[in-house]
This record gives sequence, C-alpha cells and structure tokens, in this order.
Amino acid sequence: MKILVEGVAKTYQDRRGQSVEALAGVTFTVEAEELVAVVGPSGCGKSTLLNLLAGLLTPSAGSVGFEGELPAGRPPTAMVFQEFALFPWRTVQANVEFGLEEAGRPAAERRLTARRYVELTGLGGFERKYPHQLSGGMRQRVGIARALAVDPAVLLMDEPFSALDAQTRQLMQEELLAIWERTRKTILYVTHNIHEAVWMADRVVVLSRRPGRVLEIVPVELKRPRTEGMLGEPAFVHAVERIWALIKSQAREALQQGAA
Repeated sequence: MKILVEGVAKTYQDRRGQSVEALAGVTFTVEAEELVAVVGPSGCGKSTLLNLLAGLLTPSAGSVGFEGELPAGRPPTAMVFQEFALFPWRTVQANVEFGLEEAGRPAAERRLTARRYVELTGLGGFERKYPHQLSGGMRQRVGIARALAVDPAVLLMDEPFSALDAQTRQLMQEELLAIWERTRKTILYVTHNIHEAVWMADRVVVLSRRPGRVLEIVPVELKRPRTEGMLGEPAFVHAVERIWALIKSQAREALQQGAA
C-alpha cells in the first residue's frame, strides 16, 4: 500500500483560542513496502501528520490517502504509540486480540491470529502475563503485535522506542527491522532521533519547525538487511550530517527569533 500526502496543511485552536498552524504544504509519498522515517525539530507537526494518516484528524487543506488494493475487512492503518497504551487488566494474549475483537472476528480466529504475532514479536511464553509483569521493551512488543494482528496495509509508528533505555532501544530497532523484513509492511516511522531514522529507513523526510514543511527528503544509501557495522559507513555518516545540518539551522532560527 502506497501513502500519498499532497499539499497537507493543518491549523487548530490552542487552549487560548488562538490559531496554530501545525503543518503547511506537506507533500511526499511512501512507496509500498517502504520504511520511511520523519524527523524534525520539536513541535514540527510529526505526530499531527501521523494522526491525519490514521484518520484521527482531518486536514485543513490538501489530502492524505492510500493507493493499492485493500481486501475487505483489512484496515488501511494501525498505530504504535510512544506510550505503551496497553490495557493493564488484560493479558498479553488479550491485548493482542483487542483489535480483532473490535473487528468482530470469531474467538478461535482471534486466538490463532494473536498467537502468530505473539510468536513473531518474541513474546512466546508470556501470553498470560499482564503488562505490569513485563519490561518496557516487552510491553512495546505487545503494542507492535497488537497493531500487526489486524493486518494493516500501513503501520504508523509515533516514536515507539523513545521511552526505552539505550540498550533496549537498539535491540527493539533490530527486532522491528527483522519483523519488517518478514512482513514487508509499509511503515511511516516518526522519531526525534536522527541516527535511528537513518539506520532504519529507506528515506528520511525532514520537516521544518512549525509550521512543518518538507525541507528535504534524504535517501539512505545503505544495503539491507541493516547491521550495526553500517553505523560507521560513509553513507550513514553523510545522511546523519545532512539531516542534522537541516534541523540545526531550524533550531538556530527559532532561537534567534525568540531573542529578537
């Protein structure tokens, strides 16, 4: 499934009733089976963009859409959030089954489907555990399994590993890439971490400070599958430096305006 974002703008009202322009004229595509990351300064509208694609918000201008065949009963998107967003009273198995329940799938089908994604995400043996009995990394695996279980055409990820410690984060990045290699879902991955974006993605969309505009789309010239050894390759270093130069200039402009 291909993602199409064309001339998207989003303006909303803040708590004081003032208009805030979050996005302005954002245009890009994500090809089917591609993993694209979105980075930018704080407040650039990254999460707003994901919420527009998930159908939780409506654009003020422009359009978001998807291109490709979508079998009946299959949702176009599923979201993995920064916070684990699990139901504490449900077991791992029951949390993974939740979206399938909402879709009205039969109980036997729910169990089998959830079990498959529990195994895929390395949670086998933990089906009867509750979220408070799991580590942060394992809780986020449950969130990923729950999103994958409904078989979305597109997986939207909103800084899913930002709450994890550095070592767990690296392991989860590797696990997500392994899952992507097996499922070949189209993924749009929002992160504030430039190194993470470059190491994981095929391309990186760099947004400006608010209102978010596309500054540049940086291709990542690294082979797949990705390995830690690639972190020192010239292609990795060049992409990181290019993205940081773009974001750094935006942060500097914001500071200068704030001092004026």
